[in-house]
Amino acid sequence: MKIAIILFNLGGPDSLEAVQPFLRNLFGDPAILRVPGFIRGPLASFLARRRAPTARAIYDKIGGSSPILGQTEAQARALEEALGTEHEWRGYVCMRYWHPMTEAVVRSVERFKPDRIVLLPLYPQYSTATTESSFKAWNDIAKFKVPAKIVKDYPTEPGFIAASVALLKEGLAQVGSVPHRVLFSAHGLPERVIKAGDPYQSQVEQTAEAIADAVGDLDWSVCYQSRVGPLKWIGPSTDAEIARAGADKKAVVLYPLSFVSEHSETLVELDIEYRHLADKVGVPSYIRVPTVGTHPMFIAGLARLVRDAL
Repeated sequence: MKIAIILFNLGGPDSLEAVQPFLRNLFGDPAILRVPGFIRGPLASFLARRRAPTARAIYDKIGGSSPILGQTEAQARALEEALGTEHEWRGYVCMRYWHPMTEAVVRSVERFKPDRIVLLPLYPQYSTATTESSFKAWNDIAKFKVPAKIVKDYPTEPGFIAASVALLKEGLAQVGSVPHRVLFSAHGLPERVIKAGDPYQSQVEQTAEAIADAVGDLDWSVCYQSRVGPLKWIGPSTDAEIARAGADKKAVVLYPLSFVSEHSETLVELDIEYRHLADKVGVPSYIRVPTVGTHPMFIAGLARLVRDAL
């Protein structure tokens, strides 16, 4: 049996020249810019133009492009290997805002002629701004006659949690006996999105609690990063929690639990900007735990999700 697995992620610009069109695609998504359609197009272009210089400076710090495509491709290949030879598995990376985007991926899957399709978001916690947006883009274009199975979310999937615990323990080993606090940092969302019924914040907290329970005896908190624009966002913010740790003279071990691959929010915001903030506010030590990436336990968890969906 031929099975296509569609791995959804947001994507990122592959050059500095791609930054502005990437941002235009991002702001042009109704799930991101929740305004009437006739306003969204011009406003998306304006916001992309205004934000592009700042964003280009961010990507310039990590070599001029996002590493997310290569990392997601590695996850797809690792997943194929973990699933074995029982069926002909083929993983397709499908990015929401930059290439390979939905239309091109649908054409590739059509050429494969699968017997089954599994939609697998690389967002462990469900949100209308990520998972639902990716599913909608796929369903608007894909008109396959074969069954499509959906993995909706997996905030406490055992493999994801086990990989997170293993990585966090490595980070904790680096601080040793120094008093410390674990910060579980997730990408933020405007508060009004959550109030409209989005389950993301609740699922982020479920993930954090599952990891903390498995490690045991932790001083920990959940916080949210990457705030942009004038709207009120969910909190507490990651920078505020780092400042609180500094005031308490505690080292910070920070785990970005809503990201499964490295990109600008981890490599620049966490590794550079927040590390500088930690130094400034007197945090004794700042350890940033890597994302799960292709950790074998995470990939095994994804393989279980695919099999369960089928």
